[in-house]
Amino acid sequence: MISQDVDFTTALQHAIDTKTKPVGALGRMETLAARIARIQRTLKPSAETCQLTIFAADHGMATAGVSSFPQDVTRQMVANFLSGGAAANVFARSLGADIRIVDSGVVGEPVAHPNLVSRRIAAGTANALEGPAMTEAQMGAAIATGRALGAEKTHDVACFGEMGIGNTSASSLVAAKVLGLPVEEITGRGTGLDDAGLARKRALLSAAAARTDARLTARVALMEYGGFEIAMMAGAMMGAARAGTIVIVDGFIASVAALCARALMPGTADSFIYAHRSAEAGHARVLEALEAEPLLDLGMRLGEGTGALLAWPLVKSAAAMLREMASFESARVSGPA
Repeated sequence: MISQDVDFTTALQHAIDTKTKPVGALGRMETLAARIARIQRTLKPSAETCQLTIFAADHGMATAGVSSFPQDVTRQMVANFLSGGAAANVFARSLGADIRIVDSGVVGEPVAHPNLVSRRIAAGTANALEGPAMTEAQMGAAIATGRALGAEKTHDVACFGEMGIGNTSASSLVAAKVLGLPVEEITGRGTGLDDAGLARKRALLSAAAARTDARLTARVALMEYGGFEIAMMAGAMMGAARAGTIVIVDGFIASVAALCARALMPGTADSFIYAHRSAEAGHARVLEALEAEPLLDLGMRLGEGTGALLAWPLVKSAAAMLREMASFESARVSGPA
């Protein structure tokens, strides 16, 4: 273990530059390797194991028609995750990543399944179109619960995903308030709304945004407009970062959670690697605020942590390059003149 100081930075750059390749020949993979090394504070980083945690919860505003899918789909998708049939499950299996599903607050009776992690805050949030989505106590409990889950450090890499009908609307409102932007600039089609549905969604969210000041702290924005899964994900990112775990941030909703985590715990974002640029309208604005350059741009907007999983092989390869690739000296290869 080498301390993260000037000597470490010098040693790290030397280790990358003296691998058996021209300086800079691996492009952004070299930058990625350096970031991983700094997260783990070692010149021999590892990203061999990965776990995706999907947080599921419902939103009171979903009943107002902000999504093209009914609220029942949240619960149905939790069952789909648990039976292994969702895109996130398929990607996780194909890559050898572990997966766990957390009930953060799904509407209805608690879901009974031996493989479900139950951390329910309540049976869905209140309707944020009319008043605060959650109480301050509920928001604090969601963040604290997420921090505890993130701090477990059972894997080198943590990916976080979400499921909750209405959560692109909640994320749009949270992002708009944290960044001080009109919510219309950040609101997209979510689950695939047509033009009429998008216009209705924007009108509803604009009215909701008018309830509060133009700009809010991350804590107040989460309480007023967030979801239990978003707050819990933000907490999990904070806990994982504090534990020295590599955090791969998924798409729009996960990036809003990352935005809040960074505000709530400065320095947290040093452990974040951004997976992909979502097709969701507001993601570019959030990435800009995070000063983030995602690894992939595949036109995805599913969520569930799917983009984070697809970025893991790049992270794993970058770590392996730094850890295993020979130097000119060790391979007895002549370096550049």
